[in-house]
Amino acid sequence: TLEVGQAAPALEALTLTGERVSIAGPLGGRSQLLFFLSPDCPVCGELTPALMAVARAEAEWVDVVLVSDGDEQDHAGYVSRKSIELPYVVSELVGKSYGVSKLPYAVLIDENQRVSSMGIVNSREHLDSLFEAKERNVASIQEYMNKRDEERFVEVKS
Repeated sequence: TLEVGQAAPALEALTLTGERVSIAGPLGGRSQLLFFLSPDCPVCGELTPALMAVARAEAEWVDVVLVSDGDEQDHAGYVSRKSIELPYVVSELVGKSYGVSKLPYAVLIDENQRVSSMGIVNSREHLDSLFEAKERNVASIQEYMNKRDEERFVEVKS
């Protein structure tokens, strides 16, 4: 299983529009956020606008790539309905390489092509915490949330 700190699996994939995307390849000093979703996942659909906002707000240092693996799904229709302007890859291999078993899921790859943080993303707060996890050097969204909750508990007690 893939762990934080490990080299991210480097892969090549094609977007729905036929563009080649390097997954964890040479990132030119940038980070890359892989967001794994499904067009029929309601939470994924709710998070799509937040993802696009994050992609715009953090554009100076991170590239966002959407990844799905369902061959039977209407990916092009989903992209159109949601007005998605991010690279959208349909690849079972990418999901398997990153150990994705539940959706929505995200992996933040740092500028050194290492897994910086990862985890299930059910809200905008979880999405933001991926970046916090990278900044605070913790392994996952869940670890960050647990530490944050512990800190709040300590603050309340004192």
